[in-house]
Amino acid sequence: MIPAVLPVYNRTEFGALRGEGVYLHTDDGRTMLDFASGIAVNSLGHCHPHLVAELKKQAETLWHVSNLYQIPGQQKLAERLVAVSCCDTAFFCNSGAEAMEAAFKMTRKYFDFIGQPDRYRIITMKGGFHGRTIATISAASKPALTDGFAPLLDGFDHVELNDLAAVKAAIGPQTAAIALEPIQGEGGIRPATKEFLQGLAALCKEHGLLLIADEVQCGTGRTGKMFAYEWAGVEPDLIAVAKGIGGGFPLGACLAKEHVAKAMNPGSHGGTYGGNPLAMAVGNAVMDIITAPGFLAKVTEMGDYLGQKLEALKAAYPKQIDEIRGKGLMRGLRLHSDPAPFVKLLREEGLLTVGAADQAIRIVPPLIVEKAHIDEAVDKIDRCCKKLAAASIAA
Repeated sequence: MIPAVLPVYNRTEFGALRGEGVYLHTDDGRTMLDFASGIAVNSLGHCHPHLVAELKKQAETLWHVSNLYQIPGQQKLAERLVAVSCCDTAFFCNSGAEAMEAAFKMTRKYFDFIGQPDRYRIITMKGGFHGRTIATISAASKPALTDGFAPLLDGFDHVELNDLAAVKAAIGPQTAAIALEPIQGEGGIRPATKEFLQGLAALCKEHGLLLIADEVQCGTGRTGKMFAYEWAGVEPDLIAVAKGIGGGFPLGACLAKEHVAKAMNPGSHGGTYGGNPLAMAVGNAVMDIITAPGFLAKVTEMGDYLGQKLEALKAAYPKQIDEIRGKGLMRGLRLHSDPAPFVKLLREEGLLTVGAADQAIRIVPPLIVEKAHIDEAVDKIDRCCKKLAAASIAA
């Protein structure tokens, strides 16, 4: 008999009972160091007191009104996101997939608006992940996402990440935009190089294309800057935001530059729940913390510390760990073997991580992590590497 909850996930043997900062308490009595963060969602850890207080205050005031009304919290968060990005306006939704869907729709609307409706194709990167709607799995075109869901949406051309020549070759008369994650998350913590991002920006300028940054996982302070694209000094025309901006509350946004957003008008896009008062209260609370003086500098410091510790582990276990990837508090541990058993081993040690493609394990702790937490995590990874090495010798 099929379970009451549709079985589309391979779930853990335990249930999540309670969260507190960087720790998750389970229903079988264990305390886990949570370096998965709900897949980079719990940017400020579990039940951050400021987020809880702001959500409680809003919950006792107003839960929901239609977007047909002015929502003060929405205006405030939009202005704050505009202030910390290169964009001029924000559309609020509930998830990263919806944010990317809005970016795709705005791209088509923009080219129709400027009298070039035949330009609708978007170049995307192999290994990318943009959500699980038909449009976003078509954009990623990864068999694990698309098998059984044909026909996919036309209009996406896929090239290798960091292959600028391939992007140039893919540009045609119908090309409208280039979309990518500055650091691929689900794809195995694979960063786009600074040179590649700058090359894409130059190609967009040369051919009149839009540049779309999917910052759903790598944005909101995760790399030590508000958005990962900032490290390359480029300016996307559209930015998809979600995950960390809600700190665990469903919240997404599509940010757009004015020349693109001008193509949108009342009725051209919308959503029932996006930007509702509860989500806006949490989003503004997250921004209170992340934009506070010194916060992102601390993320950078902790990210560098984590990177150094992981590199030391790689040096100690070269037969087990192939590569350390990523930036800030978004790190990938690429193994020489299938990472799934290692993720399970880490879980048994009390460390939560999350697997990814390309034999990688994502290590994405809350942005509030301290050195002592990182030391604790590295000790657990070290013990698991020893077990893996011992098993290899025994085999």
